[in-house]
Amino acid sequence: MISSKKSPQTCDRLPASNPSESTLDLLMLRRSLTVKDMAHPGPSAAQLEQILTIGSRVPDHKKQVPWRFLTFEGKSRADIGKILRATFEEKNPDADNTILEFEQNRFMRAPLIIAVISTATPENPKVPEWEQILTAGAVCQNILIAANAMGFAGQWLSEWYCYDDDVLKAMNVAPVERVAGFIYIGTATKEPAERGRPDLTEITQSWSINA
Repeated sequence: MISSKKSPQTCDRLPASNPSESTLDLLMLRRSLTVKDMAHPGPSAAQLEQILTIGSRVPDHKKQVPWRFLTFEGKSRADIGKILRATFEEKNPDADNTILEFEQNRFMRAPLIIAVISTATPENPKVPEWEQILTAGAVCQNILIAANAMGFAGQWLSEWYCYDDDVLKAMNVAPVERVAGFIYIGTATKEPAERGRPDLTEITQSWSINA
């Protein structure tokens, strides 16, 4: 359900924290769902707007907004699929029709795909490029959480077309830009199983000057 609350405006006073057991539960249970297990419906236009709004509410040093969005819904999924097939076939001339059809239908696996485009640049005099890249990753995670909180399933993918110059050119992604991820969003057709998580004792160290 879409919240009735309006997005806060610049200079509005906001709470310093937002205690919420339900949010903690969501974060503890959030799990990506394989895109093959998604179906229609996807988010409505209003829900998509809210997802992108929440996606944009991330730490962003100096407010540079080093990302932008491309969305694929309806016919645009089939249109980009034709480009994927043609590009893959040109570079893999031995690929059979089964493989080519799979490539053509990649964007048909979910009703909505959001491409998060990182516009980070090393020439930015205000913010290190690495920090710009990190904030685009935070956008991807916010989108996944927002979609999950709305009752949808999501998966953050890259795959070969994320790095193919010809496909990126067809998507009007500039040579200086990079795809942080394609976020597939749809309705779950099954419940995902929990996967192994890191052992915190192996990845956490309490620093001291004598360590």
